Amino acid sequence: MGFIHSSAVVHPKAQVPSDCSIGPFCVIGENVLLGQGCRLHSHVVIDGHTTLGRENEIFPFASIGLKTQDLKWKGGITRTEIGDFNSFRENVTVNSATADGEVTVIGSHNHILAYSHVAHNVTVGNHVIMSNVATLAGHVMVEDFAVIGGLAAVHQFCRIGKMSIIGGCSKVVQDVPPFMLADGNPAQTRTINKVGLDRNGISDEAQSALKQAFKLLFREGLTISNALDRIEANLPRLPEIQHLVQFTRASGRGISK
Repeated sequence: MGFIHSSAVVHPKAQVPSDCSIGPFCVIGENVLLGQGCRLHSHVVIDGHTTLGRENEIFPFASIGLKTQDLKWKGGITRTEIGDFNSFRENVTVNSATADGEVTVIGSHNHILAYSHVAHNVTVGNHVIMSNVATLAGHVMVEDFAVIGGLAAVHQFCRIGKMSIIGGCSKVVQDVPPFMLADGNPAQTRTINKVGLDRNGISDEAQSALKQAFKLLFREGLTISNALDRIEANLPRLPEIQHLVQFTRASGRGISK
């Protein structure tokens, strides 16, 4: 059974299913839609045109869906859309998008730890972990199963690839390729994300191919274009290799070398 604490302020037009739990001193805005079974512990603020899926758990002092911090804000309707089964720990901030009609998107099964920040127009996939005080600037894209270490900061418009991991306190100013480990200030791609690949059931064959792809991209002194050509010519056409090649070719900011 859900409940709404007597000290919570829930706008009468907000859509809150009866099995949601709204703790003390929470504030829910007019255009908020919560999915079934959401749990807000206390002092949580959700506002703006914001939709959450089912069974999200939000801890004290988190702020979700409020106006962008971007100075380019000119008004209009912007949205924040969040999937299912996410955890937002204490003092997390998730901002709405900047321009009329735009959206900040977070998928499902993500674990976003204390003091992390998701800025305007960010897209986060599924099964992502953001450790404490990890920060995503505007328009960042994070693919599924990525891990962002504590105190790491990601520059606007960067992309974080699938099953990659970013070391704590890293400064990310270019794209982090999928399946790789990046670390440093500025971040550099160091090796494959062996632990993440094992945890996600990536085959030994694919891991071996990814090791060879890493060497061609980052250790042979080749241009990115030439390295990708050699990867396509010499390595098996596994889904992981194809995704790495496509991601790298599509990079606008370049990849972290």
